[in-house]
Amino acid sequence: MSVRWWSIEVRDGVLPAMRWKDGYGEALLEAAITNGARKWEWTVIPGGVVLEVAFRETDEWDRFRSLPVVTAALDATPDPVNGLYVYPGRGGSASSRSPKRKPRPTGAGAAAIPIPVEPAPTARLAVATPPAEPLLAESLEPEPVEAEPAIAEPLVAEGPDHQTLQPAA
Repeated sequence: MSVRWWSIEVRDGVLPAMRWKDGYGEALLEAAITNGARKWEWTVIPGGVVLEVAFRETDEWDRFRSLPVVTAALDATPDPVNGLYVYPGRGGSASSRSPKRKPRPTGAGAAAIPIPVEPAPTARLAVATPPAEPLLAESLEPEPVEAEPAIAEPLVAEGPDHQTLQPAA
C-alpha cells in the first residue's frame, strides 16, 4: 500500500501552537479520516506542532484541503502569515525521512595504530628470587695468588756503548 504524506506545520505566534492543536485538532482529524486518510501523526516540535497525514491518492488530499473546516482551522493559526507551512512529505521543517548513512572512512580506510603504553617502573627493596648459582663455602675462600719477586736482579752493561743491558749471572 503506497501512501503520500502531507504535513501541516503550525508555529507559535500570539498564542502557543499547542492551544491551536487543542482547539482544532479533533476537527482536522475527523475531516481527514472521513476523506480517506490512511495514517496520521501529531508531532510536537520546538516552537510549534506538525500534523502529518497520509492519503493514498493526491485527489483525496485536495478534497481534504478544500473542506471549509480545514480552511477555517488554517486561517485560525496563531500566526497565519509567518507561522503556517503546508507541504508534501513528512518531518517538521525538514525533508522526507531517510535512513542515516554511516560516515565513510577518510583516507584509505586505515586507522592509526595505537601506541603501546609501557608499564610504569616499580621500585624493589629486596630481591625476592635466589641467585641462579648457589653459594658454596669453598667459593668464599680466596684463591692463592703467586707472589712476584719484590726486587729485580741488577742489570750489567755490556759492550763499548753500554747499549745492551742484561742481568748479571
